[in-house]
Amino acid sequence: MRNGRINKARRGELSFALPSGYLRRPSGEVVFDPDEQVQSVIRLIFAQFERIGTLHGVLRYLVANGIQLGIRLREGPDKGTLEWRRPNRMTLQTLLHNPAYAGIYAYGRRRADPRRQDPARPSTGRVVQARDEWLVMIPDVLPAYITVTQFEANEAKLAANRARADATGSVRNGPALAAGLIFCVIVRYHTQRSRAVPEYVCSREATNYGAAHNCQLLNAACVDAFVEGQVLAALAPAAVEVSLRAADQVVAERAELERLWSQRLERAAYEADRARRCYHLAEPENRLVVRQLEKDWESALAHQQKLREEHARFTRTSPRTLTAAERHTITALAGDIAGLWHAPTTTINDRKEIVRAIVDKVIVTVSGTSERVQASIVWAGGATTCGELVRPVQRLDQLSYYPAMIGRIRELAAQGIGASGIADRLAAEGYRPAKGGDRITATTVRDLMRRLGCPAGRVHRHRPAPAGEEPGPDERWLKHLAAELQMTTSTLYAWINRGWITARRESCWPHRLIAHADQRELAELRERRARPPGWYSRRLWTEDDNTSAEPNP
Repeated sequence: MRNGRINKARRGELSFALPSGYLRRPSGEVVFDPDEQVQSVIRLIFAQFERIGTLHGVLRYLVANGIQLGIRLREGPDKGTLEWRRPNRMTLQTLLHNPAYAGIYAYGRRRADPRRQDPARPSTGRVVQARDEWLVMIPDVLPAYITVTQFEANEAKLAANRARADATGSVRNGPALAAGLIFCVIVRYHTQRSRAVPEYVCSREATNYGAAHNCQLLNAACVDAFVEGQVLAALAPAAVEVSLRAADQVVAERAELERLWSQRLERAAYEADRARRCYHLAEPENRLVVRQLEKDWESALAHQQKLREEHARFTRTSPRTLTAAERHTITALAGDIAGLWHAPTTTINDRKEIVRAIVDKVIVTVSGTSERVQASIVWAGGATTCGELVRPVQRLDQLSYYPAMIGRIRELAAQGIGASGIADRLAAEGYRPAKGGDRITATTVRDLMRRLGCPAGRVHRHRPAPAGEEPGPDERWLKHLAAELQMTTSTLYAWINRGWITARRESCWPHRLIAHADQRELAELRERRARPPGWYSRRLWTEDDNTSAEPNP
């Protein structure tokens, strides 16, 4: 029996359930569904998938515009009746994968796998077969909504949208612009200053072979900036063509939606008129029937009025024809690609869609552990653009020019130039810090000079005080006192606030303090310096405890 079914299918004579949009005549011929609205919805789904590129995007579009799918009942007393149901993901997925819409008669696309089949449920365990494993495939047998080429492109797009390592994947949320286009990497996010910062990580060696480190890791900002610049440069010559087609595309889409609204209104008018005729044909004396027909008529009229109000709102928000101001705005925006790219209304998902429309993949190679990255963009037409990027690294010694920078610091320090002067020279000569930024700071240079054992350069001394205001006998600048006691000036400021040190300010430079410390006071300060941390807190607690333990006189 199975071989008989297969032979009948090979002749194209085996009948099976038809998808939405088709009907089988009594003669066995398969034709388009005679309902124009059903055909319009099917064609709109394929057109929007070609424009949007994702299954969920088409579903959101249908829901946003209130579009329903026409389904013919296959069983029951109302078999063959047309019902309008809200769209769902599974129905759209089945519709896009069905080769019948391309005019292909196919059989054996899903076959039962005994290992996956539940004995209590004979219809389970079906596995989708690859196209070259179908038992029967006869093209140009059924009336087609789309071409075979478009069907194959849809299949490839659906396969690329899957969240798998070997697929690009659909556009997902997140600021990483080249996510999915850089193969063999994953996007990892970490929080920095309450915002998500992406980075591209290749962990194949660590995951598969237990390596101690990842293969490659780089901040996504440098790669995204390179891709963004190249994409904008590639789109600039096409700005004129885009501006001419943008307005026509908007008008065509609005006209298609208006046609669907007209069909919905026409259907509602027919249902209301049919309910009216049924009411008038009933015998007035048969109140049991008349009351129900009256309710049906009122319900049809209410539904018709609701559709009219919704259509009026749709027309007000999206008129069928564009005004001169709207056409000028669309043309101006399409002509300014960079402005449109950086516009606040352009989301990161919109930018990703633009990139994926013209970029096939991005290849990045990090030069060891240095900051240099070789990047290549493979465009959709096969052309390649190469460039070199600079990524932030963790340490200065990872920089490719670190040996040259160290040699330059030694040379400048030998000339007696201080840390600030060396930092200015390095910035002017193009040396940059490890983790990004415009220049290497004097603090970093000072730390490198300390590690290298270089001379400290010029010593910045206090300017001499005016006559009569210099430190007197047993007086010292606060900085010199801190050096003598081997302490920090911040601690001495705290001691001054506690009254342990007497100090005065200069009248010409009030921010400079002069501390009084004779030999006795110096000895007391050294004694305080030698006491362990927290000594005064413990002493205060002990004294309070001993005081409370004394008997009252």
